[in-house]
Amino acid sequence: MSQDIAVLGVGMHPWGKWGRNFSEYGVYAAREALKDAGIPWQDVQFVSGAATMRCGYPGYVAGATIAQALGWQGAQVNTSYAACASGSQALAAARAKILAGECEVALVVGADTTPKGFLAPAKGFRPEDPDWLRFYLGITNPTYFALYARRRMDLYGDTEEDFGLVKIKNSENGFTNPNARYKKKFTMEEILNSAMVADPLRLLQICATSDGGAAMIVSSMEYAKRIGKANAVKVAAVSTVTPTFASAVVEMPDIATDSAAAAGVEAHSFRAALPKKAYEQAGIGPEDVSLAEVYDLSSALELDWYEDLMLCPRGEAAQMVREGATKLGGRLPVNTSGGLACFGEAVPAQAIAQVCELTWQLRGQAGERQIANAKVGITANQGLFGHGSSVILKK
Repeated sequence: MSQDIAVLGVGMHPWGKWGRNFSEYGVYAAREALKDAGIPWQDVQFVSGAATMRCGYPGYVAGATIAQALGWQGAQVNTSYAACASGSQALAAARAKILAGECEVALVVGADTTPKGFLAPAKGFRPEDPDWLRFYLGITNPTYFALYARRRMDLYGDTEEDFGLVKIKNSENGFTNPNARYKKKFTMEEILNSAMVADPLRLLQICATSDGGAAMIVSSMEYAKRIGKANAVKVAAVSTVTPTFASAVVEMPDIATDSAAAAGVEAHSFRAALPKKAYEQAGIGPEDVSLAEVYDLSSALELDWYEDLMLCPRGEAAQMVREGATKLGGRLPVNTSGGLACFGEAVPAQAIAQVCELTWQLRGQAGERQIANAKVGITANQGLFGHGSSVILKK
């Protein structure tokens, strides 16, 4: 039995610092997705929202908040929270509902309004909260990003210039993206002269926090055929696996690995497990991938994803960037949208935004950043507490 569902419509609210209620961004994105799908709001039977923790109770029940703002019409609602993978969890919930035959059409939506600076935990003295604890110890997000970057330098010989090439590529991709927050092409000199944040990562190699929204209209393949969209882009897989003991790499918010306590036990990579499950679900392999949208919290972290997605062997990601393989026009473009480097983090929306970009690329609607002959796209995303996702789209 096919596990595919159709992507009928996608929509986004441009990323930035707009200072408005998160639901405004979500409603805007939802209406864009409905218009793209060519269906009325009343036809949506299930609203799957991605939660935001920064907007009080309305953010905790984002699905209902946005459904109400669009106008109550009787649809079932759901809200998912999975840190930075919340959008993919919301998509997974909608997909499950559709494949179970409990609805035909669903809206998946995420939106956020973020503070300036780090995405910090709630205030107070809470040593039982590992997210609070790591901040108390001084281990902010850029600290983790820097540890991952230093690991690449030590293991594979990657350089600051390699990380800079990733930033340059993404800035060129996002330059013409109407939804991107930062539209500036950076030079290596500008990157390497920007302020050091967490050695070896500089300001221009770490993503910002942003406001934004993204949405999708998904349906059963039968519904898509009935409305004349049998050839719609399809969601072929949604992977949201958790880590497996023993983990060999420190993952946020942990401050140590468990591999030292597991002598003789095979260590696993959490990030690599995410696309592995997706490939299995879709029945395809990395050799089938036309493009990828990955979670570049830092320019160095993007390189880890190339290897986790099995787009190249371990240790060879930097060579892909040096060769231009991941640029527009290269053999395997990555982050054609511009990635988080050009968008910043709008946490509940970003995993959905990745799927929006793949949809436009597979339809041939990506404008100046369009790649040739796109047939299969994959996303990669990671959040706190063992959350992460990988989504595969195909024509």
